[in-house]
Amino acid sequence: MTIPPRLIPLLEQFDFACERLLARLAGPVVDSGNGVDIGVTPLGDDEYLWEPVPDCWSVRRRGDGPGARATALAGAGDWGRDTADSPHPFPPPFTTIAWRLSHLSEMLALRADHTQGGRTLTREDYRTPGDAAGAVAALETSSAAWREALLTADDTALDTIGYSTYPNGSDAEDLFVDIVWWVNQEVLHHGAEIALLRDLYRARQS
Repeated sequence: MTIPPRLIPLLEQFDFACERLLARLAGPVVDSGNGVDIGVTPLGDDEYLWEPVPDCWSVRRRGDGPGARATALAGAGDWGRDTADSPHPFPPPFTTIAWRLSHLSEMLALRADHTQGGRTLTREDYRTPGDAAGAVAALETSSAAWREALLTADDTALDTIGYSTYPNGSDAEDLFVDIVWWVNQEVLHHGAEIALLRDLYRARQS
């Protein structure tokens, strides 16, 4: 299928954001932004779970229970992500790299499923990895799944409200092209947050 012209720049932006974030996490190098390759130490488990301030939200072993101000650990499996029923705590808890990666990967995986998959996956089905390598692999897999879902969209789909039936966003109210734009912003801004946390962790170590 031919990619609609207005989807092309959004797809290119998504690819750039994902490639840059994955390189920033796994290395061996990442482009500094001006064509210079900077060496990257792959994300390790200690950094993945590092809590830079007290009472962070993170991912935790299910047997340990949720963290401060969280009421549950979302997802399936041995690890879950801190969460709370609405209304969420205010001010929002600071979140770890682990929490942010889990949030991104879950969103991408579920939106992919609710766009071209079985449209059945829920947050309680998603398995959050408890280790850094697993989290990076999950992000790679979920971002590829979302990209594949985007390639199913023609111009009619882009102008369709509810083309994605993802239940945890505004998909039932917004045009699909607006959802595509929103997902890009999620990857871009959470990717920037994760990169900053990596810088802070490195500075703390030195």
